[in-house]
Amino acid sequence: MTTYLAFLRAINLGANRKFPKDDIRRGVQDCGFSGVETHINTGNVRFDSAMRSRPRIESLLEAGFAADRGFDVPTIVYRADEFARIARDVTDLDAENPGLVRHYVYLLKEEPSAEVVDALEGMRTDVGEMQVRGRAAHALLRDGYEAGYVDPLGAAKLLGVATNRNANVVTTLAQKWCG
Repeated sequence: MTTYLAFLRAINLGANRKFPKDDIRRGVQDCGFSGVETHINTGNVRFDSAMRSRPRIESLLEAGFAADRGFDVPTIVYRADEFARIARDVTDLDAENPGLVRHYVYLLKEEPSAEVVDALEGMRTDVGEMQVRGRAAHALLRDGYEAGYVDPLGAAKLLGVATNRNANVVTTLAQKWCG
């Protein structure tokens, strides 16, 4: 069995896209996965599976969620070891960039092309920069960043299907589920 972490995009953001964590847990179990746990009510879920195909797992979950909710729920899946690497990158980038005001991690369904990586990493401004590591894009934000604004660099439009979490959530989930 392999441990996976899934991140659901665009849920619990308004009256019409509600997906409580107990329903998420039930939905993942209904798709045939075991060892299901959720973390807070923002679409973070851990599960075990003998399946090895990430695209197949994502498709199965997305179909199950759509049937249950009546709306599409883009889902981004990582093996636990892949997500642990992202958390190590968070720690490394924070150490390499003292004085960050905020660090968001965009979790990507697909690894961006070299051209997209160049465009993202070329977005450096006084308030921050993007660094891409595989299927994760790190928004490193500095003084001048407007609190509460997740995408001051305008990077989201280049990322494809993605969802973001702050650095604290990423490291907390890695400690909780990838150890």
